[in-house]
Parts: sequence; structure tokens; C-alpha cells
Amino acid sequence: MANMKDRISIQVGLSGYSFKIQADGVTRSSGWMGAERIFTTAELQKRYEDVDIAVFTPKWTLVPAQFHHPMHVRKMLAEVVDLSETDPVDSVEVPEFAAVLLYSNAIGETLSKMLSETVVRTDGSKACPLPEVYYMLRSLKDIPDYNKILASFKDGCLHLVIAQGKSLLLCNSFQAPDFTTAEYFIFLAMKKLQLNLELSTIFFRTELTDEQEMSLYRYFRNVEQI
Repeated sequence: MANMKDRISIQVGLSGYSFKIQADGVTRSSGWMGAERIFTTAELQKRYEDVDIAVFTPKWTLVPAQFHHPMHVRKMLAEVVDLSETDPVDSVEVPEFAAVLLYSNAIGETLSKMLSETVVRTDGSKACPLPEVYYMLRSLKDIPDYNKILASFKDGCLHLVIAQGKSLLLCNSFQAPDFTTAEYFIFLAMKKLQLNLELSTIFFRTELTDEQEMSLYRYFRNVEQI
């Protein structure tokens, strides 16, 4: 059994998954892996005190809590994203912003379910797979800067969240077939919000290649991964 302080954070996309393990102040990352390695990866056979499973689904929307009604989740979500009749829908509260995230994990659903069955908590309970953007919103409180710029990029989709202090300024996803396009959307958002790139740090929840990181450093004061 793992030490009670151990935590694993898993990110799931169309092309596979990756995980980060935090234990005793040390973080280890797996890099991107294929689904076939789930049952042969030792780290996934252990139990952890905390288990997070984030799905890179673009099918989500954030609504003020007062507009949320459990019976209207599918209808409200279908107004802003492409939903098929068989797509499962759900919702989760984001109390930090008095909002509710409506979502469908139709993308990566099979893999995320398999991981939730395989990687369980120390008490035997299973983690519920939630959208990547949910964990991004929850992570904003851990960014010390006043201007909080957080991004994730995988499988041709950029998730971008920007806040000032406790005020959420932007929460959106963009179809970006390559990293250059993802950068374009980041710069466009920064310009519209009148934020100075040269004075800002951008944080990523997904791993960056050396080339991607150096490209961002041309514009931002600092680039960090969390």
C-alpha cells in the first residue's frame, strides 16, 4: 500500500494518457503513454490517498450556479457543443467561482473508465473522471500571481483559463491542430484582456517539449508546468 501522502493525477486523451505522482514533496511524470500499458505499469497497480482523473474533452460549458438545473444539463450543453444522443452528460460544481461545469466525457470515455477501475484510493473508493478544465479551475488558487494564466494542450485542443485575483476572466477551449495555432489563441486572449505577455507567467498542466517551451519564452516573462 502506498504512503498516505501519495497522490496520482492522471490525464486522459484520445491518444493515450499520462500521470504524475506526488510523494514526499517529489513529483514524477510518466510522459504520454498508450492504453496497452495500463496493466503492465507498476505505478497504476498501487493505491493512492488522492486520485484525480482528468479527461481532455472539449464538450463542456461553465454556467453560473443559479442557472443550473439537473434536469436541463443535456439541453444547455447541446446549445454550445456538438452532442450525439448517446453521449453521456453530467455536471460538477465549481464553488470557487459560484459556477457549475456541464460536460460529456464521450471522448476518452472507455480509457478513463478503465483507469478509474484500475487506480483506486487507499480506502478502496474510485475516482470519478472529470474534465481537464475542472482541474484547471481548481488549480488557479495554487498560482501565486495576480494574473493567473493556465493552459493545457493535447490532441489538437487547447484549454485556456485566465483569472485576475479571484475573478475569472476567461474559460474556453479552442481547436488547435498544432502548437503554433494554440499560441495564436493564447496571444489573442491576452490581447483582448489587455494583459502584458512580457510581465506574465504562463502555467501549463500538460508537458511541453523543449521547442514549445522556448517558443513561449520569446513572449512571456516565465513558463512553468504544474
